Amino acid sequence: MMTRLTMLLTAMLLSVLPAAAQQRIALTFDDAPRGKGAFLTPDRRTVMLIAALHRAGVDQAAFFVNPENLTGTDGAGGTERLQAYVAAGHVLADHSFSHPALSKMTAAAFLADIDRAEAWLKGREGYRPWFRFPYLDEGRTDRAKRDAVRAGLKARGLSNGYVTLDGSDWQLESMTLAAAQAGRAMDMAGLRDLYVDMMMQGVESHAANAAKVFGAKQPVHVMLLHETDIAALFIEDFVKALKAKGWTIVTADAAYADRVGRVVPDPANANGTLTGQIADARNIAGLAWPALSDAKAAQAAFDARVLAPAHAATAPPAR
Repeated sequence: MMTRLTMLLTAMLLSVLPAAAQQRIALTFDDAPRGKGAFLTPDRRTVMLIAALHRAGVDQAAFFVNPENLTGTDGAGGTERLQAYVAAGHVLADHSFSHPALSKMTAAAFLADIDRAEAWLKGREGYRPWFRFPYLDEGRTDRAKRDAVRAGLKARGLSNGYVTLDGSDWQLESMTLAAAQAGRAMDMAGLRDLYVDMMMQGVESHAANAAKVFGAKQPVHVMLLHETDIAALFIEDFVKALKAKGWTIVTADAAYADRVGRVVPDPANANGTLTGQIADARNIAGLAWPALSDAKAAQAAFDARVLAPAHAATAPPAR
């Protein structure tokens, strides 16, 4: 359980979060470098994503890397694609070697997988010593395993690459891949609008949760995204929607320098966003969940808005 000293330190840290941090957000992308998606080659996706981030005014995003993705046919050229992100001003961090779930393996095996990723990442240009748990699974209800990995990360000089905002974009990517494999036509305008809606729902719901947890002095937020074709096609539209709602895009470096990153919560279930874990540890109930994060709701929206229109076309828009 959380000690009295830990609770006191956590309360002190949360009480001094800067008010100026409200409505600031950094973008981060998991599972890089990914293989071929529904619409683009991996090389084309990287070129388009870099260009879209530049147009959107995103000076620095973070790409959380799984080096295992560099193996096999789909991994061809992956190192060069990661280098291209760094050359464009973005940074690389650790997402484990093979993307395992901590709750399904031992702490020792999990740390060994991290070590394999660090062996590839450490010393590379653009590297940051941040580790993001695959599936945001930090051991769930196994406190002993969670604490063993936390200690292992500290010993390796790695900090938690936590997130505070999540739009479940991986669900939408899975739907496009299934539709493409089935030869289904997709309405790209409908897909764009659904992507933006899902991401904004994620932002607004999780920001509302943060207001319950942190009050007016919200931290610099970290958005969880994935390196997908949909991001390459529509990230600029998402950023425009963010800015229209008063959000300011900041660097990943700025986000992970925020004091909230020093908070080490002791939730009953170590899983999900940092905000949710702090709420769990502090017994704050009534958190909101984005409606489209539900798999059935997301699939129904995809079927109605992307697959159903008679004028649908599979070709992605020219950018």
